[in-house]
Amino acid sequence: MKILAIESSCDETAAAVVEDGRTVLSNIVASQVEEHKLYGGVVPEIASRRHAEAIVGVVDEAIKAADCTLDNIDAIAVTYAPGLIGALLVGVNFAKGLSLATGKPLIPTHHLRSHIAANYISHKELKPPFLCLVVSGGHSHIVEVLSYTDMRVIGKTRDDAAGEAFDKAARAMGIPYPGGVELDKIAENGDDSAFVMPHPHVDGAPYDFSFSGLKTAVINLIHNKQQKGEEIPVADVCASYRKAVVGCLTDNFLRAAEDLGYTTLVTAGGVSANSLLRRELERLCKDKYTLYMPEKYLCGDNGAMVGSQGYYEYLDGNIAKSDLNAVATLPIDKRGF
Repeated sequence: MKILAIESSCDETAAAVVEDGRTVLSNIVASQVEEHKLYGGVVPEIASRRHAEAIVGVVDEAIKAADCTLDNIDAIAVTYAPGLIGALLVGVNFAKGLSLATGKPLIPTHHLRSHIAANYISHKELKPPFLCLVVSGGHSHIVEVLSYTDMRVIGKTRDDAAGEAFDKAARAMGIPYPGGVELDKIAENGDDSAFVMPHPHVDGAPYDFSFSGLKTAVINLIHNKQQKGEEIPVADVCASYRKAVVGCLTDNFLRAAEDLGYTTLVTAGGVSANSLLRRELERLCKDKYTLYMPEKYLCGDNGAMVGSQGYYEYLDGNIAKSDLNAVATLPIDKRGF
């Protein structure tokens, strides 16, 4: 079964053709990063306009790169939640129009479920159930993936997401957007024991995260040095801060795995490309857990992951009608169509 998948939840206009949920025939991404760098972050209105300009060409290129035509496509999957509402609407309305014009089924796909599904592409043998750490710019969750379409959140952030915490700390140090990616690179050359950072816990919720206090601590550290006229050892601050964020993520994730009896662990989302997070999970899981991580090119937003999850949503009978709408906020274990 060939699925044409469309993703436009933030600042990447993406389309892909995926066969049977596991084989990527094409995967095209048009990034807006260079434009948003001018503003230090994603500007929603600009993102929406660029999606509208790019989507026809990106979808056309994905179909051609897969060496097929619309006649060869069996269904159309599209990210409908969560994300920037204007950006989502571009993809959803384009997919609805294409579905109406071709008579192909329309599959509404949740963005975070799609990030998890990126692992089905990287690891053909992976099947639920498993425990997944979903970490991105806007989300930090520990999720029980009970089946391809049945999921239960057992831990989540109470404030900032991990990616957001990286980006805000990077901005405070004058590191250009996308800050989290650049912070990770700089941290590779720093001393992660140079500064002691807090390790926040949420009382009564051992699997939940809280990064706002950690973010405040590093910002205060930076401001304190600036006020004293001291040079900021950026690489050391980055390394120490990254170590603290990753420690929070791995501690809660492995505690949940131990408590719930999971031996198959998975990561997903943009922050799963973080160098230290990948190394630490490989080290901590060795000999005790089976660890799966998506290939780095599949960690960020892309159409292939939407096509993979869309396939399993289709098998589960999750087909949308012509009144499908975009939803800005929707839990991973809920359906809003």
